[in-house]
Amino acid sequence: MVEKFVGTWKMISSENFDDYMKAIGVGFATRQVGNRTKPNLVVTVDDQGIICMRSQSTFKTTEIKFKLNEPFDETTADDRKTTTVVTLENGKLVQTQSWDGKETHIEREITDGKLIAKCTMGDVVAVRMYVKEA
Repeated sequence: MVEKFVGTWKMISSENFDDYMKAIGVGFATRQVGNRTKPNLVVTVDDQGIICMRSQSTFKTTEIKFKLNEPFDETTADDRKTTTVVTLENGKLVQTQSWDGKETHIEREITDGKLIAKCTMGDVVAVRMYVKEA
């Protein structure tokens, strides 16, 4: 089920991401860079079922490796230290990050050949869309 996410995805649009970054507590300067950055998302899965998601941009590259349903420590692109778990729900990869009593969800799904990442913090929702490169 995760296989459909495997590949290199190029960002083509990003809506409401500044408000989302504000909601999770990202400072002004980092938000300015975050709003201008259009990262590629590279998803791979190894023989052991370990999933690697790498976000690559000229500004910063971050990478997480995980198994579904197993919590792990993540340092996010904006340097939050979170306890993260990724689950597969109804064909969507759902990433839940918890830190300092807060929680955010990033839900990724494939629709019409596009990868859509919906980032939710409270009632703030950002939508980032990617198309497959390779």
